[in-house]
Amino acid sequence: MDSIGDVLLAGPAIRAVARTARRVVVLAGPRGGAAARMLPGVDRVIEWCAPWIDPDPPPVERAEVDLLCSQVRAERPDAALILTSFHQSPLPLALLLRLAGVPWIGAVSVDYPGSLLDLRHRVPDGIPEAERMLSLAEAAGYRLESNDPGRLAVRRPLPDTTALTGPDGYVAVHVGASVPARELPVPLATEVTARLSASGIRVVVTASAEDKGEAATVAEAGGADLAGRTDLPELADVLDRAAVLVAGNTGPAHLAAAVGTPVVSLFSPVVPASAWAPYGTPLRLLGNQTERCAGSRARVCPVPGHPCLNSVTADEVVRAVRELMEGR
Repeated sequence: MDSIGDVLLAGPAIRAVARTARRVVVLAGPRGGAAARMLPGVDRVIEWCAPWIDPDPPPVERAEVDLLCSQVRAERPDAALILTSFHQSPLPLALLLRLAGVPWIGAVSVDYPGSLLDLRHRVPDGIPEAERMLSLAEAAGYRLESNDPGRLAVRRPLPDTTALTGPDGYVAVHVGASVPARELPVPLATEVTARLSASGIRVVVTASAEDKGEAATVAEAGGADLAGRTDLPELADVLDRAAVLVAGNTGPAHLAAAVGTPVVSLFSPVVPASAWAPYGTPLRLLGNQTERCAGSRARVCPVPGHPCLNSVTADEVVRAVRELMEGR
């Protein structure tokens, strides 16, 4: 029910379910619906904005709740797995699914579920989110194919974006994130872009339409500006053909992992890297993981100067990019 990265991390669990399920319907939030449609094994996506998860929730309306329940009821599901992030409770959604007539529900829950859950699964704190969700599917009796390594994945073929990017092998620099504390700092992104470009490495700058201004600043240092010019499948192709992605803790970092592209992750420790770092792809993790903001889940950095990321130098980033490029 969350955003792009959360949904992509659910991919291995969904593939495990899809291996034996007659049909798989994903209930996703509006920020994650596009990612859900890209996941192998998904037959249909229902979008609904959960007021206990979305950062800008609408008021709770009885008519909207009734509509959700009727949509779920129409699918006649045999079972539901509620895939949550480590800090979220599955119980509000479990209650709605019970009202929609779902006969069996499983979830990871630290809270006492009463009659809301048939499977109350528990996992250690801090494990990778993809493994956390896959372990729930396994506890419910679903298994990946024996030749499926459990990495993130998207449906292929992807749309061809060569006309936007030029030939393969560039470095992608992504500007922006869902919350300010997790963004790649713009001055650092600008300096990294300038240094890579000056050394003969092509750079493309990606961003959402909301971050076009910051992306333009970075691109002026020597990158091609793709901000707001791609939908999610097109962005997946841009990242698929990149040699490396440089990004903060943001959905496109998980999208890069889903297409197998190495990531230089500028990772703010407001959430644990053990759970949320790009999964299953070559990775260089930069940023002070012991800064005072660690584990705070802050949306805006609570420490003056944002030292966990602003302490990272362009030299460190460029060196990490070159190491990953050499390893491909």
